[in-house]
Amino acid sequence: MKKFFSKEVKIGITVLISLGVLFWGIEYLKGVNLFKPANFYYVEFKNVAGLTDSAPVTINGFQIGQVRELNYDYNSGAVVVLLGLEKDLQIPVGTKAVLATDLLGTAQIELKMARNATTFHKVGDKLPGENAVGLMDEVGNELLPSVANLMPKIDSILTNLNAVVGNPALQQSVNRLNSITANLEAGSSQLSRTLPAIMKNVESITVNLDSISGNLSALSSELGEMPLDSVMSGIQTTTNNLSALTSKLNSTESSLGLLLNDRSLYEHIDGAVTSLDSLFIDIKKNPKRYVTIKVF
Repeated sequence: MKKFFSKEVKIGITVLISLGVLFWGIEYLKGVNLFKPANFYYVEFKNVAGLTDSAPVTINGFQIGQVRELNYDYNSGAVVVLLGLEKDLQIPVGTKAVLATDLLGTAQIELKMARNATTFHKVGDKLPGENAVGLMDEVGNELLPSVANLMPKIDSILTNLNAVVGNPALQQSVNRLNSITANLEAGSSQLSRTLPAIMKNVESITVNLDSISGNLSALSSELGEMPLDSVMSGIQTTTNNLSALTSKLNSTESSLGLLLNDRSLYEHIDGAVTSLDSLFIDIKKNPKRYVTIKVF
């Protein structure tokens, strides 16, 4: 018994255990759990750019396994990928393994499960594989043709732009703009010089308006204190008297009304005035006829 567990045997057992622990540790770092049972399936791809061992295998974004091994088939020229999937997973016939690559170049395999399938793949079967269209492929297939179609238009636009830039009218317009800018600067400078005087005038006008407003307020107060009712009553009385006087002057019942409105009275008065005038003229010519002087 002592010969069986010799020093060399102990060293050998220790080395084997160390190798086992090292292998398990490496696999564990790769994400492979040696103590978790898994079912293995094969997938062939024409191109596995970015795919490495321990790459995740997902369904709807959930990881259900990983890539265990990649081998090149020299007969078909394809890359055979060994998938280690969870033991309880059943894969319907018609399921596809799609190799997708993100923007950073990291690849993973996504299982597109078949719908309404009644049969399932057996463990060790080969699943159909395909490469997903990447972002760069979409750019190459969709964007580049559009860019190619735009190139003649861009060239035409650049040609027209060169023609516009080389047109002398553009230089004249630029010179006019420079002149307008200079005039605006001069106007702004003049305005900045005259603005203080204008502001002083505005302040003076404001002071005058305040004074006028005060005077109007005082006048309003004085008018409020005046006996406007009695004044208005007097004005109304005067207006009534003038109306009555006017009515009497227009009427033929008063003397003034007769004098102003009776034509015959006017003619008689005019005749009387004419007679008096003739009498005064005759008295001046013949005073002795009307005045008698007696001497005692």
